[in-house]
Amino acid sequence: MVITDAQAHIWDAETPERPWPEGGHARARSASYSAEELIAEMNRAGIAAAVLVPPSFQGDSNETYLRAYRQYPARFRIMGRLNLADPANRGRLAQWREQPGMLGVRLTFSRGEQAQWLDDGTADWVWAEAEASGVPAMVFAPDLLDRVGEIARKHPGLKLVLDHLGMRTTVRDRDIDPVLDDLVQLARYDNVAVKASGLPSNVTDDYPHRSLQNRIRRVVEAFGPNRVFWGSDITRLRGSYAQVRDLFLRELPFLTEDDLGWIMGGGLREWIGWSEPIEG
Repeated sequence: MVITDAQAHIWDAETPERPWPEGGHARARSASYSAEELIAEMNRAGIAAAVLVPPSFQGDSNETYLRAYRQYPARFRIMGRLNLADPANRGRLAQWREQPGMLGVRLTFSRGEQAQWLDDGTADWVWAEAEASGVPAMVFAPDLLDRVGEIARKHPGLKLVLDHLGMRTTVRDRDIDPVLDDLVQLARYDNVAVKASGLPSNVTDDYPHRSLQNRIRRVVEAFGPNRVFWGSDITRLRGSYAQVRDLFLRELPFLTEDDLGWIMGGGLREWIGWSEPIEG
């Protein structure tokens, strides 16, 4: 099985030429985390490839990730950031995937002014443009799943991936279930998939995280294994890379080998158009 991680962050240290947004350092686990450090951890855990998702705490530049792809094209692809409030970015998606290694966008609506962009009109332009350009979008919009459902309905040709099963990173234990109640309602839209990423950080019980198992089953039964994408979100992970991998490979007996083939990378690569073969 060729395992592909649906979400991993890397980042360069802040410099005077490229300062981080205010408050960014409080959310980063270290001053930097390099592609080489990530690959070393991937190799130890038997992870063949990963989608690089630029973290919001370092701003909207994609330079670090484009460079990582150039250095390691067999291991990485990118879902890049795009500032929706900048009028200069309108029209860019038509050529977005011409950037080597860039397969889509990752849009966040979770904090600060960005939390209002789904309601105040700032983000309205991007959905039709992404749909027309064939650019898939990974979307982190906790507490706004109803709005994402409206977008999916209005833009049936737009491929959407909901990050972290729609949960804020601060959601814990019993608070997971109300989020999943809303999430599974979106399974009716064929153009919506979900990223099962960073889940051990949403519970307080240790590996093998028994409290997660029926919850994951509920999501897989709603969306199907071809629309549930395993991811680590390794730089905020509670536990080891091997454990978040084995949660799916060893601890969920309801998943068949075929299911795991989809969830552990096959479905993700098909969804975002990562067509080049990956060697396991």
